[in-house]
Amino acid sequence: MPFSVNGILCTLALLLLWRAEELAEACSCAPVHPQQAFCNADVVIRAKVVGEREVDSGNDIYGNPIKRIQYEVKQIKMFKGPNQDIEAVFTAPVSAVCGVTLDATGKKEYLISGKAESGGRMHVTLCDYIMPWDSLSTTQKKSLSQRYQMGCECKIVRCPSLPCEISAPEECLWTDLMIEKQVHGRQANHYACVKRADGSCSWYRGVAPPKKEFLDAEDP
Repeated sequence: MPFSVNGILCTLALLLLWRAEELAEACSCAPVHPQQAFCNADVVIRAKVVGEREVDSGNDIYGNPIKRIQYEVKQIKMFKGPNQDIEAVFTAPVSAVCGVTLDATGKKEYLISGKAESGGRMHVTLCDYIMPWDSLSTTQKKSLSQRYQMGCECKIVRCPSLPCEISAPEECLWTDLMIEKQVHGRQANHYACVKRADGSCSWYRGVAPPKKEFLDAEDP
């Protein structure tokens, strides 16, 4: 039975739409508090991106070359990571497979978190916490040096719906998405979940380091 032109065009259109939807859904990341991103990362640095090029990174199981984008970076400060400067940041070539696009002119500073690779290199995805340095709050910048690390034994729990509550004393309830309808809300920008003297965890707000006993921890 001969195929009609309209039938072929409809089939092609459906295939293209299916492929576009598949690519759009290929990279999906759950929202995380900046402290969670810090604790989950191998490397956290402040850096400028000064170069960009596409490189081969071996072959996949079918023998096809794997392409990655290599960003050359000038590290300004390391908050977490190996005992050597990071000189290159790698990522996938397109956002559909979680590739990250950075300004490589050297004019913008970034906070970059990701997974460590050998030889002063790291790999990042859209699921990692990567932000322009100037967009971070003063509290976030201060927390990178000490406070987030102090809270890595705590667990930040996202509030899925109201009412919600913690199920263990080492948990902090994150309500930005539920109350403010955004990831970068008040708790993300101004609070850290820190461990107190009695072993419980609590939200702490402020630029100054928390007292040793954490008695001045404030609830959001």
